[in-house]
Amino acid sequence: MLDWTDRHCRTFHRKMTKHTVLYTEMITTGAILFGRGDYLHFNEHEGPVALQLGGSDPKALAQCAKLAAERGYDEINLNVGCPSDRVQNGRFGACLMGEPQLVADCVAAMKEQANIPVTVKTRIGIDEQDSYEFLCALIEASHNVGCDDFIIHARKAWLKGLSPKENREVPPLDYPRVYQLKKDYPQLHLSLNGGVKTIADSQAHLAHVDGIMIGREAYSNPFILSEVDEKIYGDGNFTQSRHDVVRSMYDYIESEMQQGANFWHIARHMLGIFQGQPGARGFRRHLSENGHGKQADLSVMDKALSFVPQ
Repeated sequence: MLDWTDRHCRTFHRKMTKHTVLYTEMITTGAILFGRGDYLHFNEHEGPVALQLGGSDPKALAQCAKLAAERGYDEINLNVGCPSDRVQNGRFGACLMGEPQLVADCVAAMKEQANIPVTVKTRIGIDEQDSYEFLCALIEASHNVGCDDFIIHARKAWLKGLSPKENREVPPLDYPRVYQLKKDYPQLHLSLNGGVKTIADSQAHLAHVDGIMIGREAYSNPFILSEVDEKIYGDGNFTQSRHDVVRSMYDYIESEMQQGANFWHIARHMLGIFQGQPGARGFRRHLSENGHGKQADLSVMDKALSFVPQ
């Protein structure tokens, strides 16, 4: 979710669910330790929020884990699943699946420095290394150093020959493999990721695993998050309309713009709020065509909302 789930996006998503754990975009250790910006910044109202780290140097990951814990993150998640070329060139992401002991060393180093949960997100295999035994070896190596929480994307990744987009769609989903992993390792907390489109899908999977991670569907169709607190956590019925959710962002947008933020950098995350509703196309078009300029402000959002019946 690089360049997607930034703090503006998480603020928007938090308007629809108070229990869901929100994840940062994957942030590399290099960016945190040597970058010019404050890559660890997040707002208190985003919580619970997990920092997803990319890296393969145990020492650097440990430094970042310590900083993240001090900043108030609720979880540190090591990404061992991203298949992009840029990630592979940095020797992290899915290519690390081929080095289970290095993954374990990274986990151990982070756990030593941070007093918050350290979790691992992985695929079910890479290239020709896609046997169930291969997956178990990776899980066991990290479990042996104290990690008991894993997020499993139920697809393998082809490191060569497929683009990141194709890696999200071409390799077939294998949910039974993730279910089997939970049966064989009942002591672990296992969450399933990949291809989950609805909260009803999530409820069905939760008969077999402990948690669900939804990525791009939650971004492109964010209002599904309004069902989570009631249907997954049993906590109340969400009564706000889509219009209410958009307007609940106004104070935040104004505050951020007063501090120099660009309107579009926030509004772009809200394009999918009316997905499937009458007028959604007009909302998206107006926001996309008029939200980029330096003069863009909440009047653009007001006009965009006028295309959608209440």
